[in-house]
Amino acid sequence: MSQRNREGKRGARERLREQRERDRARAKRKRTLGVVGAAVAVLAGAVGVGMVASRTEDDSGKSGSALVPPRGAVGKGRLVIPSGKHGKDGKAEQEGKAGKAAKAAPVTLTVYEDFRCPGCKQFEDVFRKTVHQLQDEGRMKVEYHLVTIIDRNLGGTGSLRAANAAACAQDKDPAMFRAYHDVLYRHQPQETRDTYANNSRLIKLADQVPGLVTPAFRTCVEDGRHDTWVRKSNDVFAHSGYASTPTVLLDGKSVYGDPKKPLSPNKLKRMVLAAARD
Repeated sequence: MSQRNREGKRGARERLREQRERDRARAKRKRTLGVVGAAVAVLAGAVGVGMVASRTEDDSGKSGSALVPPRGAVGKGRLVIPSGKHGKDGKAEQEGKAGKAAKAAPVTLTVYEDFRCPGCKQFEDVFRKTVHQLQDEGRMKVEYHLVTIIDRNLGGTGSLRAANAAACAQDKDPAMFRAYHDVLYRHQPQETRDTYANNSRLIKLADQVPGLVTPAFRTCVEDGRHDTWVRKSNDVFAHSGYASTPTVLLDGKSVYGDPKKPLSPNKLKRMVLAAARD
């Protein structure tokens, strides 16, 4: 074989080797880009899910809004609105003639209510006068837990909006909470009509409580200042073991809703007087 032929074969082998190296390098680059691209796609997908989840929470109003208890709220998590003479520990004390904090009432009525609940309206219409009398005499204090089961069962936001507005009234004055609470039940719409979802309606009804409607009250209602607090109160009720509203307890014992042991205003008075003597 001539020197020229050997050089020619060697040159061909070199070119073939170089071409193979270039092919391998090209294939490696493609694999690397493919892995990187897949990783970017996964990351982008994860970011997309996070944004959707975040946006969903923000749109629902459940994320990013602080839990703000109304003024004077008591109990675990400050989820209870007290009414009546609770004494120093209850933070809802009333002053006697001498300017000293009144002694706490000896008996506690606990009420779980929904402002859209017809059964709650029935309880309030029958027992309102008696409950107020026992409160004003210092014989009984009331602890209100505001819940939203009608919103959950029938849809809408009227239970939430009304509870927030009642909490706004509590911010203004505990006496105004009681008065506005009663106004909301007196004017309760039909259960299937979500009238209380309208903040303007709630503010108009608040005009029936002298001095309640102020710029601060309007802002509190319209901004849903206590919405997260109401949701928390409802969540606690949902895990409490009680299943319906109204749930009414006297010193922790259920006293309302049992057809075998019906409660009347006079019977409630007797029970409160008996409990106070014990």
